[in-house]
Amino acid sequence: MEPRDLSAHVAYQAGRGIEEVARELGIDPDDLVKLASNENPFGPSPAAVDAIRDAAGNASTYPKASHTDLTARLADRWNVESEQVWLANGGDGALDYLSRAMLDPGDTVLVPSPGFAYYGMSARYHHGEVNEYRLSAEDGFSLTADTVLSQYDGERIVYLTSPHNPSGGRFSLDAVTKIADETDEETLVLVDEAYGEYADGPSAISLLAESDDSDTSAGVSGNRAPRDDSDAPTGASGNHAPRDDVAVLRTFSKAYGLAGVRLGYAVVPEEWADAYARVNTPFAASELACRGGLAALTDDEHVEKSIETARWAREYIYETLDAPTWESHGNFVLAEVGDASAVAEAVQERGVILRDCTSFGLPDCVRITCGTKDETRRAVRELNEVLSS
Repeated sequence: MEPRDLSAHVAYQAGRGIEEVARELGIDPDDLVKLASNENPFGPSPAAVDAIRDAAGNASTYPKASHTDLTARLADRWNVESEQVWLANGGDGALDYLSRAMLDPGDTVLVPSPGFAYYGMSARYHHGEVNEYRLSAEDGFSLTADTVLSQYDGERIVYLTSPHNPSGGRFSLDAVTKIADETDEETLVLVDEAYGEYADGPSAISLLAESDDSDTSAGVSGNRAPRDDSDAPTGASGNHAPRDDVAVLRTFSKAYGLAGVRLGYAVVPEEWADAYARVNTPFAASELACRGGLAALTDDEHVEKSIETARWAREYIYETLDAPTWESHGNFVLAEVGDASAVAEAVQERGVILRDCTSFGLPDCVRITCGTKDETRRAVRELNEVLSS
C-alpha cells in the first residue's frame, strides 16, 4: 500500500532550532542566539504565561467557552461579526480552512515567489494547482497591484503577503483594493498579515468591516456586491460597504510571542462566514492557546515593546551591516551576502543562527530576525566579521 502521489508537494523548511544546533556544535544552548524564525525575542506576555499555567488544570475539557470568548474579543477588536473570525491551529491552519472552503479539485491559486511555501502546499493538499507571480530582487521585490495582476489568470485564490516574507515589503491598502476590483468575482484575495503588527498603516481587515471611526490599524459565498469601477480605490477611512472577496490572515505567533501554542485566525466576509462550521477541525484552537491568546490581547505594553524593539533593530541593521538590505515592515531584514549557505554556516559557528534563504530561491541572501538590542548587535557584529573574511 502506498500514499497518493505526493511528488508535486514541496516540504516546508523551518529555521533551525537552538537545541538542534547546540548538539551539532557541541556547545551550551545558552551560548547561541537564534535569529532565524522571526520569533519574538521577549517571548510571550507574562499575562499569557500565567493564563496558560492557570488553564493547564482544565486541559481535560474541550475549549468551548474560551474559543467563543476569544472569537468575540477579536471580532470586537476588528469591528466585525464573531462569525467572521475563524480560529485555527496557527496561521497555516487558517490557510487550510480557506482552501477547504474555496477550492474544488483542479482549481488554481496564485502565490508569490519567493514566499511562504505553505500557500501552495495547502492548495495541493486540497487537490488544487499552483501558479506563481514572481517578485525579484532587481526591482526591490516590488509589491504592487500590477505585479500581481500581470500574472493573474482567473485563479480562485490570490495570496498577498503583507508584510512579505522574506523581503519585508508590503502592499498598500489601495493595491489590495485594486487587485480585488480587477480580479474575477469568484476570486478570493487572501491577505496574509502574520507580521501586520509590525507595519505602520491600516489592516486589510478594514475592507471587511462596517465603515465607521473605529481603529483598524495594524497595531494592535454569497452573491457578490456590485464592484466599484472607480479609478480611486477605497481606503480604510472612507465610506464603503464591506467586501465579500477579501479575507485576512492573522496570527499570535509573532508580535504576541505565542508561536509554540499554535494560534492563528482568518477574518472572512460576513456573507459566507458560516462555512467555518463545515470546514474547521473540531476544537483546533486548544484551551491553552485560547486562554493564552485572550490574556495576550490585554497586554498592550508587551506588544508595543516588541514592535518598538523590532523597529530599532531594523534601523540598526540597515545602518551597521556591511551588506545590502531591503526596507522591511516586519520583524526581520533580508540581506544580500553572497553565498548564503556558507555565510549562514560560518555565522552559526560563531553562535548566531540566521536563516539561509536558499529555500526561498534566494541563494545569495540571509534573513535576520530582529532580536533584543544585544542579540541584534551581536548578530551584526558576527556577520560583518564573516563578510570581511
